[in-house]
Amino acid sequence: MTISSDGGVVPSGETLEKMTENLKKVEELSERLQRVLTNRQSHNPALDAPNQELFGRAAQAYWAEAVKNPAKIFEHQMSYWSDTMKQFVAAQHELTKGKFSAPEDPGPSDRRFSNPLWDTHPYFNYVKKQYLINAEALQAAVQGVTHLEPKEKNRLEYFARQIVDMMSPTNFLATNPDALERALETEGQSLVKGLENLISDLEANKGELVVKLADEGAFELGRNIATTPGKVVFRNRMMELIQYSPSTDEVYKTPLIIFPPWINKYYILDLKEQNSLVKWVVDQGHTVFVVSWVNPDPTYRDVGMEDYIEDGYLTAINEVKAITKERQVNVIGYCIAGTTLALTLSLLKQRKDKSVKSATFFTALTDFSDQGEFAPFLTDDFIDGIEEEVEDKGVLPSVIMARTFSFLRSNDLIYGPAIKSYMMGETPPAFDLLYWNGDGANLPAKMAMQYLRGLCQRDELAQGGFDLLGHKLTLGDVDVPLCAIACETDHIAAWKDSYRGIQQMGSKDKTFIMTQSGHIAGIVNPPTRIKYGHYTNPDLSLPHEEWQAQAEFHEGSWWPRWETWLNARAGKLIPAREPGASTHPALCDAPGTYVAKKATL
Repeated sequence: MTISSDGGVVPSGETLEKMTENLKKVEELSERLQRVLTNRQSHNPALDAPNQELFGRAAQAYWAEAVKNPAKIFEHQMSYWSDTMKQFVAAQHELTKGKFSAPEDPGPSDRRFSNPLWDTHPYFNYVKKQYLINAEALQAAVQGVTHLEPKEKNRLEYFARQIVDMMSPTNFLATNPDALERALETEGQSLVKGLENLISDLEANKGELVVKLADEGAFELGRNIATTPGKVVFRNRMMELIQYSPSTDEVYKTPLIIFPPWINKYYILDLKEQNSLVKWVVDQGHTVFVVSWVNPDPTYRDVGMEDYIEDGYLTAINEVKAITKERQVNVIGYCIAGTTLALTLSLLKQRKDKSVKSATFFTALTDFSDQGEFAPFLTDDFIDGIEEEVEDKGVLPSVIMARTFSFLRSNDLIYGPAIKSYMMGETPPAFDLLYWNGDGANLPAKMAMQYLRGLCQRDELAQGGFDLLGHKLTLGDVDVPLCAIACETDHIAAWKDSYRGIQQMGSKDKTFIMTQSGHIAGIVNPPTRIKYGHYTNPDLSLPHEEWQAQAEFHEGSWWPRWETWLNARAGKLIPAREPGASTHPALCDAPGTYVAKKATL
C-alpha cells in the first residue's frame, strides 16, 4: 500500500492481489457458515421477541392517539422530517462548496463513534447523524404511545431500544470505518479471521449466536483460575463440597459455607489470587467451604428447588457440622443462591433447627414485586416459551440465559464484542471475569419453572409464602443475624429490591451494605484495588430513597467491614483445620470435577 498526497490509503497491485485471495477464503468460509446455520439447533421462537400482539397493540394505540390528538403525532413527524431535511441540506451545501468534508457541527458524541472519520468524513458523518435522528424519532414515537398497560409499555420501550442498538451503523461492515480500515491494513485478513471467529462461536453453541467474550485458551481451572488450595470432601448428585486448606495457624471456630449461584460456576469467588474472595476469607482465618453445583443435563428435568435445598443446602450444612464437629455454621448465599438461602432459613425455622448462626446475602432478591430491567422477560408469552423449551429439552439451556442477560447490556456484551471479533478479526481478551461469564450452566426444567412462575412472576415468597417441602416458607421466618450486600448499579438484582426483601425478614440483627458498581464487580472488589466504595446506614426502617440519601459513604472495599461483622459471629480462635476428616477423606483436589463440566444437552 502507498499513501496519497491527501493522506489517503491507496492499495498497491500486490495488496489488491492479496486481498482478492483473502476474499476467496471468505467465500469458502461462507459455505462452512451455511452448513452451521442449516444444522442449527432450534429453540422456541417466543424467546427471541414478544409476540405480535404487543406490536399490534402498540400500533393500534399509536393510531388511536393520532385520531384523538393528531397535532401531537404531526409534531413528532414534523420534528423527524425537519431534522432529516436539515441534515440532507447541510450535506448538499458542503458538496456545492467543492470540498469533500463534513459539516462543522459533527453532532453529539457517542463512544460507539470514536473513530475521527465519524466527524470528519462527510459520508460517515451523514450516516451517524441520520442514525441518531432515526433513533430519537423511534424512541419519541414509543414514548408517545399512551394506551398501553405499564408493563406492556415498559416492554415496548425495551424492545425499541434493542432495535435502535441493533441498527447502529457500527454493526455493519459498509458503515463501520474501523472495520473497513482494518480490512485494508490487513489486506482482507481481518475479514477472514472475523468470519472464522463467527463460525467458531456458532459451532460451539449449535448454531446459536453467543459472542465469545474471552480467550478460552488463556485459562485453565486449577492452574491460573480457581487456584485456592483445597479438597473435595463430599459429593452427591447435586454438588461437590470443597473445603479449603488453612493459611493461618489458627482459625475461627464457626465454619463458613458459601452457596454460589448455579446459573454460573462457583469460581466467580475464586478467580485469581488477587481478586479471590475465597482466598481472602481463608487468609483472614476462617474455615471456608464452597458448594460447587452440578451442571445439569436432561436427566435432571424433574429436579426442583426442594432438591437444591435438601441435597444441597441442608446436606452441605450437615456435612460441614460433621467434619468440623460444630453445632452451627455461618452461611453466604449469592444471587439465586441467596434467594434459596432465604427459603432454607425459613424451613429451618419451622423445623426448629438452629444450625445456622448467621447469614450473608450477596445481591439476593427475595421480593420480586418490582421486576426492574427483567420485566420484559417475565411476561407470560416469554415464560410460556421457556416452559415449552424446558419441556422439550429437560433443561433451560445456558445459552438462552446467557443471551438474555447479554441483551440487558447489548452494546457492551453483544454488539461491541461482535464488532471486534467478527469485523475486526480480533482475538477476545484474556479476561478472567469474562471467561467465567461464558462458562455457563443449565437449569433443571422443574426448578426453572418454580423459580420463574412462583418466585419471579407471582412473588410468592414476599406475598404470603412459597409452598415447598410441606411448608409455606416466608421472609418473616428468617430471624438469624444477617448481613446483606447489594450493588448500586446492579441490573440483575437492583439494590432497592434487595433492600425491600431484607426489610421484610424477621431478624432483629440486620446490616445492609450498598457497594458501588454492578452485580459482579461490586462483589468481586478486593481491598487492594481501592476502586469502589460502599454505603452504610443502620436505619433499615427507611424507604430505600431515604436510606440512600442518609447513608454514609466509605472509600474502598466492603470486604473488611463485612469480615469484622462475621468475626463477631465466628466464635473463638482454635488450631487450624486441615480439609476433611476420618469420615470424610478427600475425594480430589479443588476445584473438583463438577466445575469442569460444560453445559450440554
